[in-house]
Amino acid sequence: MKVPLSWLREYVDLPAVTAHEVAERLTAAGLKLESVSSHGHEIKNVVVGRVLEFEELAGFKKPIRHCRVEVGEATPREIVCGAVNFSVGAVVPVALPGAVLPGGFEIGSRKTYGRLSDGMICSEAELGIAESSPGILVLPQDTPIGADVVELLGLRDDVLELEITPDMGYALSIRGVAREAAIAFDVPFRDPAAVQPPADSGPSWPASIADPSACDRFVLRSVSGFDPAAESPLWMRVRLARAGMRSVSLAVDVTNYVMLELGQPLHAFDRSRLSGEIVVRRARPGETLETLDHVVRTLHAEDILITDDSGPISMAGTMGGLHTEISGDSIDIVIEAAHFSATGIARESRRHNLVSEASKRFERGVDRELPLAASWRAVQLLADLGGAVADPGVTQAEVEVAPVTITIPAGHPDRVAGMRYGRETVIRRLEQVGCTVTEGAAGPAAAGGHGVAATGVVSTSDLAGRLAVQGDDLITVTPPTWRPDLTDPNDLAEEVIRLEGYDRLPSVLPHAPAGAGLTETQRLRRRAGRALALSGYVEVLAYPFIGARDLDDLLLPEGDPRRRVTRLVNPLSEDEPYMRTTLLPGLLKTLARNVGRGFPDVALFETGLVYRPEPDAPAAAPVLAVDRRPTEEELAEVERALPRQPVRVAVVLAGEFERSGWWGKGREASWADAIEAARAVAREAGIDLGVRADRHEPWHPGRCAALTVPGDDGEPVLVGHAGELHPRVVEAYGLPPRTAAMELELSLLRPSGPVETPAVSAYPVATQDVALIVPSGTPEADVAAALRDGAGDLLESIRLFDVYTGPQVGEGNKSLAYTLRFRAADRTLTVEETTAARDAAVAVAAERTGAQLRGA
Repeated sequence: MKVPLSWLREYVDLPAVTAHEVAERLTAAGLKLESVSSHGHEIKNVVVGRVLEFEELAGFKKPIRHCRVEVGEATPREIVCGAVNFSVGAVVPVALPGAVLPGGFEIGSRKTYGRLSDGMICSEAELGIAESSPGILVLPQDTPIGADVVELLGLRDDVLELEITPDMGYALSIRGVAREAAIAFDVPFRDPAAVQPPADSGPSWPASIADPSACDRFVLRSVSGFDPAAESPLWMRVRLARAGMRSVSLAVDVTNYVMLELGQPLHAFDRSRLSGEIVVRRARPGETLETLDHVVRTLHAEDILITDDSGPISMAGTMGGLHTEISGDSIDIVIEAAHFSATGIARESRRHNLVSEASKRFERGVDRELPLAASWRAVQLLADLGGAVADPGVTQAEVEVAPVTITIPAGHPDRVAGMRYGRETVIRRLEQVGCTVTEGAAGPAAAGGHGVAATGVVSTSDLAGRLAVQGDDLITVTPPTWRPDLTDPNDLAEEVIRLEGYDRLPSVLPHAPAGAGLTETQRLRRRAGRALALSGYVEVLAYPFIGARDLDDLLLPEGDPRRRVTRLVNPLSEDEPYMRTTLLPGLLKTLARNVGRGFPDVALFETGLVYRPEPDAPAAAPVLAVDRRPTEEELAEVERALPRQPVRVAVVLAGEFERSGWWGKGREASWADAIEAARAVAREAGIDLGVRADRHEPWHPGRCAALTVPGDDGEPVLVGHAGELHPRVVEAYGLPPRTAAMELELSLLRPSGPVETPAVSAYPVATQDVALIVPSGTPEADVAAALRDGAGDLLESIRLFDVYTGPQVGEGNKSLAYTLRFRAADRTLTVEETTAARDAAVAVAAERTGAQLRGA
């Protein structure tokens, strides 16, 4: 909403303040300022002149006139002009040599088209009144010659541009902003809607409301004998331009001017094109309407229409129809002003992707009492400026609507704000915004409930329970008709708080309730993230959407549970309409993007939800009704439609995992690093991760590890996979060769019992190394598990430090070398004890895996 300061001052006695000071006060009151712009301040030395005579210059591609112009000086000025929309005797604005026009454009004397041009005759565009103009600006004949054009036309002005939030629709008008400015500066406010229309002497045109849910007030007034050739006065064109609207014609400009001034959208019909009674109703099947933008629109059953005997003639509150529009021949005009359903207009506007200045106001809520005053204001302007005669009578179709009343404790704003305002301040502020405040609770009508559907009254019969204010004195507040957003006690509290100043609110930290904190899953998620970050990984947040191509690029076979997906009804992209069932697609795309931008050494991780629908889940979630609480059966159906959402962590890495430099050669990332990342996460959960060879897409069939944890029954539970990605997956995503990845389900990393703090022994550790020869196909994890079981309670840790294959261990074999660390909590171990524990570990490994002690 663009608000010229000069227009604002017509209704508010603002003190001698600048536009920025006004903007600061309005911002403090809750109106969001976008910008402050100045107009006409740089214009100087532009005066009123009269064309005495002109000579048509021939021989040029366009008409050129050499004019003699009187400007109030002793000698007329000779000026070359390319416009032809004026005649001898025309009064025009003239920029004299030394003049400055908008944009810093300076005017001087110069020779052009073979003649001396001692100044310039100006158009509306050159004076900053309009974006473009077909010719020069012709002023009224009685304009004094030599007068300063800027002062005469009021071109010098400041404009505030405000962003109006949906709850402040009343501020989409000079009237609404002026009221806020008057409150902010504590000065009188003159309501432009406080007019007294003539007494009702019958209908001006037959009209009725067929659907009360679509419209509750419909007003028609008419004028006759309007002069179609009458032009909008310059002051009106200037104000419309400053407010961001284009001048069209006098009839259209009048409706726009009143809308900007009062906030009531109007529509003008050519009376000669109307036929029969005007009816406000919903659309019928198959109906169409060609709107003013020359688009034939197929109407929806919920669309609100204005119709006559010929059918639809306007989409109510959005755009008029082409058949009944005002044209250059219209002399009899019908002005329509109405109060339409805010939600109905909002849905209609979005349904047809048709946003207009009228729809912006109706969907935010318009003053229900404005149609009578706004229509009369438009009729007066058409009569004064267009020579029309106001027809007697007014049509007013109306549905009775009870006023909304809200009963609150006078101290409720104090409790919401956390500071004391006092009863008098609360009442004064509410009355300033237009509310009527009475003592005590509402009458019997207030005892029916909390809604406003039937009586328009917000009940407070249980305020003691709802607001914990038993014993407080109550006041009943009736909001003004221009504030349909005030429907709740907290709305009234907000009005008091914003007018008293948000800057006065104390800064108090909220008290954390006892016993609250992070859940165990949240703590594990944070610990896992820190562990991966300390290991050299960078966290990313990818979109949780995937497409069918991702499922194919990951080589997922038919029937894989990850192919059972949840589809979005309104996806951001049609290429990615599914919720992810694995974290890998987002990570792989991020890795490819980084590599493509010159970062080949990348290690990334992400922690987040995946969405895994159950096999028996319904195809679509049911849509619940909003007029009642859902039943237990309906809630169960919604719950059954929701996918399972486990928390997972995944990593991808490529390039050098340990960087090369002056200190020596680096190390390429491999499947082993992916497995170690999984172990780092499992250690944060206090769990020993089992690792065994597996085949699972999208990993390389020979370099894939299944990750397991002990279950409640002692059996291993699969929690994820890690390893090197399949070459075809690497090619599909454009990744570096031998890219590795890991994905682990955090939800399954739960210790089987209470986590025990490890005992810390003050006695020294005893170390034993052992090298075992096993068949090449023996999993290392099986050998390590056998050594761990055989060593007993004295074993503190086991670490594989060497793997050897070669002629010394025989073909088809490999050597695994381990370091075993032994420690007792109550004594220093002897050599005999550690040797016996080592031999027991080797014996169990030999029994389970066929291992032989190397060198024996």
